[in-house]
Amino acid sequence: MENNSIRLTAPEISSLWTQYMFDTMSICFFKYALEHIDDKDIEEIYESALELSESHVQQIEEFYKGENYPIPKGFTDDDVNIGAPRLFQDPFYLYYLYIMTLQGLTGYALSVGTSIRADLRKYYITCNTETMMLFEKTIDTMLTKGLYSRPPVLTPPAAIDFVKHQNFLTGWFGERRPLTGIEIGDISFNMNKMNLHVALKVGFSQVSKSENVRKYINRGTDISNKQLGIFTEIFREEKLNSPMSWQALVTDSTTPTFSDKFMMYQVQLSTQLAIAYYGTALSVTSRRDIGLKYMELIVELMKYGEDGANLMIDNGWLEEPPKGSDRRNLAKGKKEDHKNSN
Repeated sequence: MENNSIRLTAPEISSLWTQYMFDTMSICFFKYALEHIDDKDIEEIYESALELSESHVQQIEEFYKGENYPIPKGFTDDDVNIGAPRLFQDPFYLYYLYIMTLQGLTGYALSVGTSIRADLRKYYITCNTETMMLFEKTIDTMLTKGLYSRPPVLTPPAAIDFVKHQNFLTGWFGERRPLTGIEIGDISFNMNKMNLHVALKVGFSQVSKSENVRKYINRGTDISNKQLGIFTEIFREEKLNSPMSWQALVTDSTTPTFSDKFMMYQVQLSTQLAIAYYGTALSVTSRRDIGLKYMELIVELMKYGEDGANLMIDNGWLEEPPKGSDRRNLAKGKKEDHKNSN
């Protein structure tokens, strides 16, 4: 067995930092949700999710203490008003957890691949297994309650075939070929994510204290709706069913519920992950017209994300991730300035 006294590498310490931010954010959201969820099945799932996140935070803190590394601030009870009125209806909480567990599974898989030390690999494999079980409970409950919008199905062909013409790749002019199953799956998944983005942003815009944050979130809502419309139009041309909208599951509450820092982080996280998933979809999309659309959507989200990061910096909300030493300044005899923002 590998000696756990071996220092964690930059990717290892960074992946733990990312998970710490995600899990402390999740704890705030789960605590608030549990104050309002009426459905016992959904409540049970959220109790399990809260227990997992709290366990992850404790374990990450132990890893950081073992490295003599400052524990991130992340998010605390100060970032949520659990006594605020209900902001979302019960079905929304299932949709939210469905998307969050999928994102968690992606993150854990990447973290396992960049982890060298045996104890950290074991930790992430355990996290992945736990999250898979949580995902199972979530999607089974969605199916039981009739809340899951299934992607389109394909008609089985008479036989296998091979691409015979380059027009398989085209799409700008002339007759477009039907979408492949992979393209349909990616568009369906990205539409589900955008439906979550819209509902979250509608809710957050109602409870934000800052006018600048509210304007930024409303701009994001417009972008998400625009991008949803592009995907919907592609499916309409193909005569395929689109996932249902979740916007109607937002209540009319305007009572401050989450801190502006919390909401900006959640919006930024959603934007960054949307860019990542668009990039993945782009890499397996064969129709050029759809590939071009993905590139345009990515550029739009990158600009939006940059503006969001600037807004967070201006307000002192953007916690700095682990980084390497500034060797250039150290060579000039200048020490790094580590200010404690806690």
